Amino acid sequence: MFWVYILQCSDGSYYTGHTENLEIRLASHQSGDMPGYTSTRLPVELVFSQSMLTRAEALSAEQQIKGWSRAKKEAMMQCDWVKVSALARNRTDK
Repeated sequence: MFWVYILQCSDGSYYTGHTENLEIRLASHQSGDMPGYTSTRLPVELVFSQSMLTRAEALSAEQQIKGWSRAKKEAMMQCDWVKVSALARNRTDK
């Protein structure tokens, strides 16, 4: 099983990734062992995760979510599919 996930960083920003082992990846982010974006924005908190059957599905979902606005990501995390749909149609993402 694979996962797509979103972390909220200490500065309020979101980081989206995918992994085969969510528990180990989260621990790596939280300890600062993952170089890059999250290592300078600790601590991080897992705010969304979804399981996928294949790595290709998880990577595709990660790339799609990374292209979304903050508002659309937050609507998805709240399972507000009406708002996600509206934001998909309204690219100003208000």
